[in-house]
Amino acid sequence: MSTTRKLWLGLATLLVASFAVLLWVGSVVHQQAPPLPAAVVTGNGQTLYTRADLDQGRQVWQSIGGQQLGSIWGHGALLAPDWSADWLHREAATMLELLARDEGAASFESLDAERQAALKARIQPELRTNTYDAATDTITVSPLRAQAMAVVAAHYMSLFSNDPATAKLRETYAMRDNTVAELDHRRAVTAFFWWTAWAAAADRPGSSMSYTQNWPYDPTVGNTPTSANFLWSVFSILFLILGIGLLGWHHARQTHDQPLPPVPARDPLGELKPTPSMKATAKYFWTVIGLFLVQILLGATTAHYQVEGQQAYGFALANYLPYSLTRTWHTELAVLWIATAWLAAGLYIAPMISGYEPKYQRLGVNFLWVCLLVIVVGSFAGQWLAVMDKMDLSKNFWFGHQGWEYVDLGRFWQIFLFVGLMLWLFLVGRALWPAMRGGKQTASIVGLLFLSTVAIGLLYGAGLMWGEHTHIAMVEYWRWWVVHLWVEGFFEVFAAALMSYLFVRLGLLRVSSATTNVLFATIVFMAGGVLGTLHHLYFSGTTTAVIALGASFSALEVVPLALIGLEALDTWKKQHAAPWMARYRWPIMFFVAVSFWNLVGAGLFGFLVNTPIALYFMQGLNLTATHGHTALMGVYGMLGLGLMLFCLRGIKPQAEWREGWLKGSFWTLNIGLSMMAALTLLPLGILQLKAVLEHGYWFARSAEFMDQAIVHLLVWMRVPGDTLFAVGALLFGVFVASLWLAPGRKAVVPDALPENA
Repeated sequence: MSTTRKLWLGLATLLVASFAVLLWVGSVVHQQAPPLPAAVVTGNGQTLYTRADLDQGRQVWQSIGGQQLGSIWGHGALLAPDWSADWLHREAATMLELLARDEGAASFESLDAERQAALKARIQPELRTNTYDAATDTITVSPLRAQAMAVVAAHYMSLFSNDPATAKLRETYAMRDNTVAELDHRRAVTAFFWWTAWAAAADRPGSSMSYTQNWPYDPTVGNTPTSANFLWSVFSILFLILGIGLLGWHHARQTHDQPLPPVPARDPLGELKPTPSMKATAKYFWTVIGLFLVQILLGATTAHYQVEGQQAYGFALANYLPYSLTRTWHTELAVLWIATAWLAAGLYIAPMISGYEPKYQRLGVNFLWVCLLVIVVGSFAGQWLAVMDKMDLSKNFWFGHQGWEYVDLGRFWQIFLFVGLMLWLFLVGRALWPAMRGGKQTASIVGLLFLSTVAIGLLYGAGLMWGEHTHIAMVEYWRWWVVHLWVEGFFEVFAAALMSYLFVRLGLLRVSSATTNVLFATIVFMAGGVLGTLHHLYFSGTTTAVIALGASFSALEVVPLALIGLEALDTWKKQHAAPWMARYRWPIMFFVAVSFWNLVGAGLFGFLVNTPIALYFMQGLNLTATHGHTALMGVYGMLGLGLMLFCLRGIKPQAEWREGWLKGSFWTLNIGLSMMAALTLLPLGILQLKAVLEHGYWFARSAEFMDQAIVHLLVWMRVPGDTLFAVGALLFGVFVASLWLAPGRKAVVPDALPENA
């Protein structure tokens, strides 16, 4: 059996086994998710909340931005509190105050340490005892807890209104006045927040840990790390060391003396004639530039809200473009422009690979582009109407704001996008099909490229697996299928196969070695990538099995990044393989940047927040944002820009490339991203981590912490890095525009090797 065939069988076995385990975990999550009771009652039979209140509260929360305004169970925006942690702490503090006053004290703080400890010990059973009765489908609370719930609910009803008493707090949280205008809706929101806090403290039946694995950290209510957090964190580090050792051993055994193929005398793609459909992808790249620039502008606006609250330099911006909306569009556009660049690269390269232009291919490419514009404009309009409370709540799920980070668009637009991806799959597949037939040497690479295309199209369908009233734990489970497996998983395979094919086509890699390398790399990545999805779900109402599997396999995601420097060096060398490779210098430079950010953003900062014990204290802090920014932009964004440049070289072969603009763009983008992380996100995250360890998770996300002068200073320190980054994006846009607006003459780049080479 050939090596290639063995690798294909290994990959197939790995994927079948991994997805089988992932689906099994989903069934466990479904069966053991925190219960949604029919009613929350007091001991004397008074009903405080009903299931209808909980459902409506979640609907209202989603319509105002959901995870884009604060967070739930740690997932969501970094400005405004984590509502689960905030409610839980406020409820516990209120219970302590009530008990202290019952004893005649002026306040809880006025008591001595011994009495304070006694009262804390008294309230913990109130919060941790699981009083859910499956027979009656009710949760029963004591009169003391009911009284505390009423006090906290009153605070939230004031906060989400235009009450002057909480105006300062709304400004700190960047919430517009009357975030929830209707009184009944504000009351329903308090029901949903209370339930998320209840699940975070109530012990699972037969267990001494809560439904969220004792997250968030709050010693007052008895929420401290579980033994599973420590145990599986240790094992994950051992798996990482073992994986790096095995990969290093494999790399050492590889035959490095296999001669490279003879360098082609001329650029193999120099005489490529782009087909009509390949030329039609140009409009996608123009769209990428537009979306990229708007995304940067919205990112700057979102960051500025942290220092001016509801305004931008005195203008009441929150009345027209609230924080939850700017952050929604900022995160969505990050995915959209990167995905558009990759999708366009697939549409461009598929006919190039096969040498075949299917009938009506250009029409399909143009139609798909129109669909993309309709989806962006339609979904964004719906989200604005929802957040501004101009859309009926009954229509929000379908046309407004779903409230789930990265998959916020309404269900109608989700379906539309899924259909668009199926069209993309059809267009790429039909163009690639001839290259997969006839037993060509490159069939394996092209086949992997096609299969990753299939996976990209189908896996977005995971976003359709939940409904309007699906349990939040199950929504989180399916949501990370989209965010992790779709964006971080099979797009990675697509990129690896695509880049390998390009280097083969340029004559810089042998087909046999490229095929083996890309299949092996896919196996290594998928070994941790599929089940590594679970590290996002440690504290989302799931079980210990999620921690065990997530910690073990997500550690393996970091393994291939340990030798990423060798990949970067190999990629760097390719630009010097022949004089004509100068025409591909900047695509290759962006590919080198991908390797750097894979090591730093995905590897270093990723593993920083990867282990259960680390994420227990860091989830939802700026340390996770450090990883998110440097990995999403540094890896996927830079790769999208590199692929874009490669395609533009073929679309506009006669245009003069103004190298100075690309050089300026490359360095300002990378230096700006580095400064953004080093000057703001990382130090702010470290300060928040210190606050969590000293006071509890609630404090690191509180107004008291976020309104400190040092926090404001760190946010302002984003300005230099953000400015450099924006300049880099503008230079890139100017360069792309120049290819059409001022094409000039063809750049002087050698088409062939010198005769004495």
